[in-house]
Amino acid sequence: MDAEVLPGFVGFAAALREAGVPCGPQRVQAYLASVEQIDVGETGQLYWAGRLTLCADPDDLPRYDDAFAQWFAAAPPSPRPVSVPKPKQARMASMSAERSDGTESEEGPELSVAASDAEILRRRDLAELSAAERELLRELLSALKPELPKRSSARRRPARRGALDPGRTLRGMLADGGEPVRLAYRARTRRPRKVVLLLDVSGSMSPYADALLRFAHVVVRRAPSAVEVFTLGTRLTRVSRQLRQRDPERAMLAAGGAVPDFAGGTRLGETLRVFLDRWGQRGAARRAVVVICSDGWERGDPALLGDQLARLRRLAYAVLWVNPHAGRAGYAPVQSGIAAAMPHLDRLLAGHSLATLERLLVEIRDA
Repeated sequence: MDAEVLPGFVGFAAALREAGVPCGPQRVQAYLASVEQIDVGETGQLYWAGRLTLCADPDDLPRYDDAFAQWFAAAPPSPRPVSVPKPKQARMASMSAERSDGTESEEGPELSVAASDAEILRRRDLAELSAAERELLRELLSALKPELPKRSSARRRPARRGALDPGRTLRGMLADGGEPVRLAYRARTRRPRKVVLLLDVSGSMSPYADALLRFAHVVVRRAPSAVEVFTLGTRLTRVSRQLRQRDPERAMLAAGGAVPDFAGGTRLGETLRVFLDRWGQRGAARRAVVVICSDGWERGDPALLGDQLARLRRLAYAVLWVNPHAGRAGYAPVQSGIAAAMPHLDRLLAGHSLATLERLLVEIRDA
């Protein structure tokens, strides 16, 4: 393709994003690849090449038509009338195969099975959801019941088996006249292990930032004293206190007001160093499960990120990295940040859908 023509198509994709159509880098690449296969002088071919690759939802079509008409100064082609067959009414199967007259039906029961909206939404990419789907996603996120990992504490409690409890055993002997009638035992108590969530809120992660913050709110509400949440961008911001509010909408507003660098750049190495110097070394990351949610795009020095992750790995009990792109077919951890991080991670997980976030809760619990 002519190098002078290419910026025009990239600019059209940027205009679509300004109009509210969530066309990410992969869709833009597919659009440019399709444009190379068509006659760009033909308005119809140009229109359909963009509509089929850049639009992901029926709500995007009116915005796409308006942006196409303004950018290319050409009216979109009128769609051909399509005859839609009248849908057949589904028949629900009865619990019995008998007819109303008491005779057996010759045909087997007709079952109508359809996946619910919630089940379909669980596997949809969070960056491609419509406004209505995002509302349903918020309800599903609020219904999650996370279980935090446990660790043994120094305190002991009475138990049926375990180590012998000399004090309780002697007191029982005195109460029974000096005879060792029964032995008392004690065992270590278990308490929640600390969990630290580091959420990337840079521009490349903005389609996932709201869902990740709501996910963090659910985890914080489960154990407010054992969970810490920080946002990563051009600076480090602690939002644990804001997310401890019971109402999720108030928590989101408070967290949004506390984070000054939403949709900005990414300096993962520098922000991790600040976290370790100010919080991690002082106890927040010691023997904790640390979860980093980021796509790995690093504008700073990747070597600095690798060094800070090595420090974090020596402090933490487990380090998990959640990348929204890791669940897509053909993904390879070749970005500068994630490539430097890989030697110091326990697990690299996907985080692009509700199902992958549910899987993350299982990984945290079993860490």
